[in-house]
Amino acid sequence: MRSFRASRLVGPIPAIGRTIETVTSHGKHLEFVWDDGITLHTYLRLSGAWHLYRHDERWRKSDDQMRVSLEVEDWVAVCFSAPIVETFRQFDRHRHPGFGRTGPDLCRRDANLDECVVAILDYRDPAAPVAEVLLDQQVANGIGNVFRSEVLWDVQLSPYALVGAIDVTDARAMVESAARLLRAHLNDGRQSTAVGAGSGMAVYGRNGQPCPRCSDTIQVKRFGAMNRLLYWCATCQARGDARIAPTPPAGMERPMDPHPAAAMYLSDLPWKRHAEDHEPHADTA
Repeated sequence: MRSFRASRLVGPIPAIGRTIETVTSHGKHLEFVWDDGITLHTYLRLSGAWHLYRHDERWRKSDDQMRVSLEVEDWVAVCFSAPIVETFRQFDRHRHPGFGRTGPDLCRRDANLDECVVAILDYRDPAAPVAEVLLDQQVANGIGNVFRSEVLWDVQLSPYALVGAIDVTDARAMVESAARLLRAHLNDGRQSTAVGAGSGMAVYGRNGQPCPRCSDTIQVKRFGAMNRLLYWCATCQARGDARIAPTPPAGMERPMDPHPAAAMYLSDLPWKRHAEDHEPHADTA
């Protein structure tokens, strides 16, 4: 290595003159390992990207977006806009408080699907909705925002289902569906979905259009910690929806409209949202 720049690096600086031995990617994580045990870890999320340039080649993004610039004899590798850029020594890897091994890469034919199923069933927060769990790369690697919507539609499970309430059958169905869709996408070179290769999205990006399975209207909502768009059919994906009251025993009057869309409408009323925002939460510290 001839030069190393990192504007927001957390951790030790790799020494000039050391040799880069390996470069590996795990989904949106990219790691460089030097011969002295230093590891550079970058997590790209939605905004980050690595570019490779010749020394005299003009960068396609501005210098103020640069997070890492790493030069060798003939090339310059530049990381732009990555939210996480950090280094650590390999033998101290377990000391990193936020680092965890990523789950199996579902794009690979040899991915251990059983490991993903166990990670879902033993998830650290049983109250987490499955739509968020599917994006956790420590559960499974590679699903992403588009395919989480397609997977949940494929297995007819509500994105609001709590991970602690689903059984092994649903957990396995989600993992197998995700693996199948991701591998079909790789093989076709285009986004293949639950409704067949090359036929377009089943629900993603189809807000207001009819569901391919039941013909009801596809819904969309910003969802989760990263506020990303989630698409689903409220009718054929009502199963497991934690917002819908269970069916009462025979002879008891239902307190509300049984249609799933009614539960979604009521949960989004301004005074309902306000009340939920002020509900006391158990101290988990």
